[in-house]
Order: sequence, then C-alpha cells, then structure tokens
Amino acid sequence: MARPQTDLDAGRERLVDLAIALIEERGSSAMTIAEIAARANMSPASLYRYFDSKEALIEAVAERWFQPKVDIMEEVVSSDLPPRRKMFEFFARRFALMKAEWEADPVAFSTYIEIGRENFDLIRSYVDLGDHYLAEIIGEAMADGYFAGLSVDEALSLINQMVSVYANISAMEQVMHRLTTDKLARIIDAVFDGLSATDRGAKAVSGLRAA
Repeated sequence: MARPQTDLDAGRERLVDLAIALIEERGSSAMTIAEIAARANMSPASLYRYFDSKEALIEAVAERWFQPKVDIMEEVVSSDLPPRRKMFEFFARRFALMKAEWEADPVAFSTYIEIGRENFDLIRSYVDLGDHYLAEIIGEAMADGYFAGLSVDEALSLINQMVSVYANISAMEQVMHRLTTDKLARIIDAVFDGLSATDRGAKAVSGLRAA
C-alpha cells in the first residue's frame, strides 16, 4: 500500500509537476524559482518551504524522470534470467522507454539532456547506480565463465563503451533513428561471445604498410 501523502509531500509533487510543465513548454532556462512560484500562485519564499533551493527542485525533477528507468534496472537485475539475456533486457527496456519519450516529444527530450549536462553533479548518482547494477550482471556472467581475464571494472568500462548509444542519452539522441533493439541484441551477443583479456592479434600490429 502506498504511503499516505502529507501536505508537504503533495505540495512538493505539485511543484515538480509545474516545473516539468514549464521546462517542456519553454526550455530549461525558464525554470526559475520565481516563475514556478508564480505558476503555483505562491511567493518564492513560500516555495522554499517545499524546496530549499533551485538545485533541490532540479533533483526532484531528475528523480521523477529517472525513476521509471531505475525501476526497470531493479526489475531486470532481480530476475532469474541468464546473464546474457539479463544484460540485453537491462539496456533494451530502458532504451525502448527513452525512444518512446523521444518520439513523443523530441524537443522535451533534448531539454532534459541539456538540464542533465548543466547539473551533472545532481544526477551523477543515477549514472553510478546504473554502473552498480551492470557490475552485478557482469559478476554473474563471470561466474558462468564469461569475460575471462578481465576484472569487473575492466569489463564494465569496455561494455559501457560498446553500448554507449543505447544508454548515454546525449549520444543516443544523435543517432536515435538508427538504433534498434535488434542491433542491440547483436552487440550483446558479440560482448558475450568475444569479450575477454585475450590478445587475438589486433594490438600485435606494430605499424602500417602500403599494399
């Protein structure tokens, strides 16, 4: 059963709703305490009863935006899927959600990216949480014999680079129309079938010669 909302909780939720509406209508620069307070028919001083700074309000907006993605990660990580399928679902379900958000309103999607860039320190915890959950999947895969010779951190770094456009919203936006879950599945298969510390010849080349 959901926890009953207090008046303070309800007020905070209403202000987050207003902030999101303002951002999506007019962009991130419109999100000022004075503007949001005006929309809420209250003074800026009264708004500070709910959020003690603009940064705290931005954090609440970020929490609203990220929560469905966090729910997906937690559901996938706690599932009994095998590691290969679990890693695919970990990325694919969040990508599908974000692509739907982009298709519904590409301008708003770009605005959230802009806010994230401007306030990265406030959203860093969500990036770290994604790495934490991905590391859990990597650990399960290693227990099954995958990623031989690599540490969890090494595998995490490599996999993040290989699937960046399916997880990093800034990179994703640039090529969204070319991304599909079928392509993602092939990438994940390549990760599981080939990623290891073994040198298979690529870095053994000492120089280039003309044909």
